[in-house]
Amino acid sequence: MFRPRLLITSLAIALGACSPTDPQATTSATLAQQVILPTYSRWVDADRALAASALAYCQGKEDLSKARADFMAAQKAWAELQPLLVGPLAEGNRSWQVQFWPDKKNLVARQVEQLLSSGNAISPATLDKSSVVVQGLTAYEYILYDAKIDLANAETKARYCPLLEAIGSHQQALAENILAQWKQDGGMLAQLSKFPNDRYADAHEAIAELLRVQVTALDMLKKKLGTPLGRQSKGIPQPFQAEGWRSDMSLASLDSSLTGAQALWDGTDKKGLRALLPAEQKELAGKIDAAYADVHGKLKAINQPLSELLKNEAGIKQLNDLYDSLNVVHRLHEGDLAKALGVQLGFNANDGD
Repeated sequence: MFRPRLLITSLAIALGACSPTDPQATTSATLAQQVILPTYSRWVDADRALAASALAYCQGKEDLSKARADFMAAQKAWAELQPLLVGPLAEGNRSWQVQFWPDKKNLVARQVEQLLSSGNAISPATLDKSSVVVQGLTAYEYILYDAKIDLANAETKARYCPLLEAIGSHQQALAENILAQWKQDGGMLAQLSKFPNDRYADAHEAIAELLRVQVTALDMLKKKLGTPLGRQSKGIPQPFQAEGWRSDMSLASLDSSLTGAQALWDGTDKKGLRALLPAEQKELAGKIDAAYADVHGKLKAINQPLSELLKNEAGIKQLNDLYDSLNVVHRLHEGDLAKALGVQLGFNANDGD
């Protein structure tokens, strides 16, 4: 028996399936595929190069300057990834395996020396069972840059090389494992691209998490700059609390992290979070663009490492101006952008630090 009402209902369902795609779903998928996944892939490539570099250096096929350059590349790749820590790398304390900061009690130096003095053979397998303090880039940096370690001495180099090789291997394995989880069926790439799924009830939840991660990373950048500036120690500079103080990588890492955060905002061809702002929010988009440009401009104008800038009033003023500029970027995202996108940020992972 023909039932017109049933036919109309079926047509409505069919037409609904063909309705325009949810802009938030489009943005989430675009960011996952064109921004986040490529950044993870670059991180994997940098860690593969780091593992190969450790072996080459320890076998005498690569000099110290090349080993340090490969470390810097891995550190920059990691820094760029930090505003994109959504999914498996943000879980189970995995990020601590990549970098241990802040190191308020010089635990990296102490635990590296304790491990090497234990008499146990160092290998990737033994390192996997060790503290996160000695597994990552901070320990790698300690070996390559600490003033007390003379790698020109063959005996000293032979002492530290097994750990250097083990860290390189650990970083490569960790990065490859995370990337594989991203790409697997039902992994983060799929979860950010099609809704609903096991992680997100809808695209708005995904966009909200991406913004939360970005805002948390921007807040962390303020801490990485503010801590050595002495903003939490009554204005007394704390140079040894800077990220990458041994290699003077602090400002370069900050620049890379800012680039990662801006990639979420801009996306490819302006199809990032900014694409979700309605036309009446054009002024806000302009403010955020200008804020990013201001921080990049201030970073570009700095021609000394952080450690040198902290030694005089002019340098400290330059760093404080940079902090204030970075704070504008953070506040615009945390306040105005979150409100415009209807996102409740809630608890910040850095709160209470």
